[in-house]
Amino acid sequence: MIDQEKIKQAVRLLLEGMGEDVNREGLIETPDRIARMYTELYNGMDQDAAVHLSKTFRTDNSEMVLEKDITFYSTCEHHMLPFYGKAHIAYIPNGRVVGLSKLARTVEVFARRLQLQEQLTDQIADALMTHMQPKGVMVMLEAEHMCMTMRGIKKPGSQTVTLAKRGEFECDPALEERFFQMLRR
Repeated sequence: MIDQEKIKQAVRLLLEGMGEDVNREGLIETPDRIARMYTELYNGMDQDAAVHLSKTFRTDNSEMVLEKDITFYSTCEHHMLPFYGKAHIAYIPNGRVVGLSKLARTVEVFARRLQLQEQLTDQIADALMTHMQPKGVMVMLEAEHMCMTMRGIKKPGSQTVTLAKRGEFECDPALEERFFQMLRR
């Protein structure tokens, strides 16, 4: 899906537009490096979360499962600058659980695309509900956006927090409170 030749052409044009000499020693290989980097950074566009969430295991446990502090890196679709932080995912099993690494892989599938944090949060929650069919899901992302810290308002350290609730988490305030208590531990 990623066309490395078009990316190389675009980077050359961008460098020229900035007044750079694209034949300068330090820039000769830059278009190729950026094309390879974009292939890595945006490989989530070619992935499907179902691949990771389809392998589940039977369980009698119906207590909340929480995986917290999943580090992620993404790119803001408005300025094409990074945002990064932690994802916290909880779900209530409905007779099935998924391998814990699959939750982190699901975050990566959606983070490795041009994104909005709000959309990323919803996509993770919706994928878990669709492919695992748990009783409920809650996803919280905390991130620092470089489009706000290195340009514009320039407020380093500011965090954006987004939340998505599905199923039992939407109608049970005690369950939501338990999620936050478990995060603080």
